Amino acid sequence: MASPEVSLSCIKNVKGAAGRKLSVRKLEKTARRILELLNQNQAELSIALVKNREIQQLNARYRHKNEPTDVLSFPSGGVLPEGMQLLGDVVISVEQAEIQARKRRRTLMEEMESLLIHGILHLLGYDHERSRRDAQIMRGMGKKLSRALCGKKDLRV
Repeated sequence: MASPEVSLSCIKNVKGAAGRKLSVRKLEKTARRILELLNQNQAELSIALVKNREIQQLNARYRHKNEPTDVLSFPSGGVLPEGMQLLGDVVISVEQAEIQARKRRRTLMEEMESLLIHGILHLLGYDHERSRRDAQIMRGMGKKLSRALCGKKDLRV
C-alpha cells in the first residue's frame, strides 16, 4: 500500500511567538497518518504554514472576511497519474494556532494537529457551515481522528 504524499512549505521559516520551532517532520507524519486513517492512501496534500498577515490576505480574497483565521482549505479536485488524487492545500496560521493553543490549554502541536484535521476534512467535502447536521458530522469525525491519532481508539469510518 502506497504512503500518502504530503508536501509542506513554511513561509519565512515560521516560528512560534516564543521562538519555538514547529516540528515540520511531525506535522508531515501526522498529515500522512490522517490520510491513512481516512483511507486516502492515493492522495497528495500540500500544507502551508503562514503568519496572520498572509492568512488574512487569503481570507479576505477568498472568503471576503478581512481578518486572520486559523485554517483555510483549497480543494483541487485534481487527479494525478496512476490514480493519485490531488486533494488540495491546507493553509494554517501558526500565529493564530499559538493564540488558540494558549486559550485551550493545549500545546502548539496539539492545536496544529487539530487544525490539520479540520483542514483535511474540508478538502474531503466535510463542511460545518452548511448546516447544524453537517457541523455535527464534521465535529464527530474530527474527534474520531483525534482519538485515533493518539492511539485511544480505532477509527471506524
